[in-house]
Amino acid sequence: MKTVRRMLYRDIGSSVLFVATAFLALSYFIDFVAELQKLNRPGYTLLRAVFSAGIELPGNLYELMPIAVLIGTIYALSRLAQSSEFTILRTGGLSPGRALRLLTVLALLFSAFTFAIGEYVVPLTERQMALMRADFSGGRKIGGTGAWLKERRTTDHGERSFSVNVSGIDGKGNLQGVRIFEFDADGRHLSRIRASYGVVGSDGSWTLSDAEITTWPAPGERADDEVQHRVEPTLRWPSTLSAGVVSAAVLPVKTMSAAELWRYSRHLSHQEQAAQRYQLQFWKKALYPLACIVLTALALPFAYLHARGGGISLKVFGGIMFGIGFVLLNNVAGHIGMLRGWTPWLVAAAPSMFFLLMSLAAFGWLVRYR
Repeated sequence: MKTVRRMLYRDIGSSVLFVATAFLALSYFIDFVAELQKLNRPGYTLLRAVFSAGIELPGNLYELMPIAVLIGTIYALSRLAQSSEFTILRTGGLSPGRALRLLTVLALLFSAFTFAIGEYVVPLTERQMALMRADFSGGRKIGGTGAWLKERRTTDHGERSFSVNVSGIDGKGNLQGVRIFEFDADGRHLSRIRASYGVVGSDGSWTLSDAEITTWPAPGERADDEVQHRVEPTLRWPSTLSAGVVSAAVLPVKTMSAAELWRYSRHLSHQEQAAQRYQLQFWKKALYPLACIVLTALALPFAYLHARGGGISLKVFGGIMFGIGFVLLNNVAGHIGMLRGWTPWLVAAAPSMFFLLMSLAAFGWLVRYR
């Protein structure tokens, strides 16, 4: 059985590696051509285009890995079926259950590799790409209204809530256009801080540059008190908003790992902000590596096809289309789930469960009746 396992793993592994390399080469070419269109901008060089296209390769590999696993496994198994090698393995004692277990172990290895790429490599490269683009364009603007964060904490004057708005970031990750609004427990507006730049320290405190502080009279003070206004070149603002929470709010979702998505969605829930988008992204990122198991199970029935039955190429093409349909359904389900307000983990898991049951049903039918 060790010989059989070694042969299957070698054939499938080499096929998946070949397909993944071909896809990466194609994606790099497309990204490089897209970057070449920026050469007319001042300061944008050919070397920068080469590096920009290359830094996107880990993200492309993460997205393409399940499809590469499907196509590579289908190719390897259908080739074994066409040459009758798999039939020989079956007569030698390779039962359907044992074949399923062998491919499940291999699929788990592919899933672990995909998870490691998506959890540790892709967030770093996507963050570097976002900062590099912000540095080249003079800053990254965050939509039309910027990013909003909320914070509640108890001070010497009682319960206070803060609404923080950040309009963008620069190439070094510093915050641009910071506005901080302070409210008391009754919702009265107490103060406002405007700053050109802000840096979040390791202890959670913010260092604001060119800060303008406007303070309104607190309740119970004399009615003739005037609004106070002052300017500080540097202002230290204590906060419980950590650098990780701020980065999650101002950078693209792709820069976040599954753990960061979970922490940020918890933060939004505690602050009574909408967290469904990040909860859905967490579950999609956590379950996406398991797509390798689903698509490997979808490829297993092709080992039981008979070349004498004809149409094997058409059947292989149909299997690949089923795999692409799985990826499309996985993406569309997320958007529909957001619009309909469905449970995030159920939206993320439903396409995988549907295709897994369908592939196992096809496998059982082929084994029993063909």
